[in-house]
Amino acid sequence: MMDDDLLEEEKKLRRLRFIVDFALQFILTQDIDHDHAIKIVEGVKKQALKLFPGKEDAFDIIYAPRFKRALNEKFKRT
Repeated sequence: MMDDDLLEEEKKLRRLRFIVDFALQFILTQDIDHDHAIKIVEGVKKQALKLFPGKEDAFDIIYAPRFKRALNEKFKRT
């Protein structure tokens, strides 16, 4: 049973990483405005919380800084 739970957790983590990496690439490479980029980040966070309910703090610590850097890079903010 424990192995199944672990495998399921790994699967969800891989899925989340894929979603995050895809969204980051999309934001950095596509011709979109800041509002569109923010909506993408919000959508990714919603998906993350669907996969890992109650883990909002983890998202904010692990993934939010990556999105913040990408947005700063894309929209030339410091």
